[in-house]
Amino acid sequence: MNILVLCTGNSARSILLETILNHRSDGRIKAWSAGSKPAGRVHPQSLRLLAEKGFPTDGLSSQSWDDYTGPDAPVMDAVITVCGSAAGEECPYWPGAPLRAHWGIEDPAAATPDDQPEAFETAYKLLAAKADALLVLPFEEMTQEDLQAVFDRIGA
Repeated sequence: MNILVLCTGNSARSILLETILNHRSDGRIKAWSAGSKPAGRVHPQSLRLLAEKGFPTDGLSSQSWDDYTGPDAPVMDAVITVCGSAAGEECPYWPGAPLRAHWGIEDPAAATPDDQPEAFETAYKLLAAKADALLVLPFEEMTQEDLQAVFDRIGA
């Protein structure tokens, strides 16, 4: 299953979920991430946290969702947005994917520098739990309707 993870800046939450899905799915999922207004760099705390958890961080980048709209872009089976509701953060909308989900997580990069390690750890734990809830299922054998219900339940 091809999954695109979207948020605004593509420097923290979407990077975390992309990495979790790619490395915990045993090849069942190929994930990418992008942002509607990319920060241009992955947040240093994202890289530190992922490295501490044993994930490779080579190749992670903050990129525009425009990179996934061209004719050579991979076809997405699902799009997951991870924007939170704090400060009226606007979540990007992606047309065309058969499955859409919103797994809202507050932006750990918005925390004060002293609070960022804890905020990133919290975001990681929440995203990992959501990813694990998907990965334990035989999603390859599920109907689109059943899978949409699973995505919605995980996001609730």
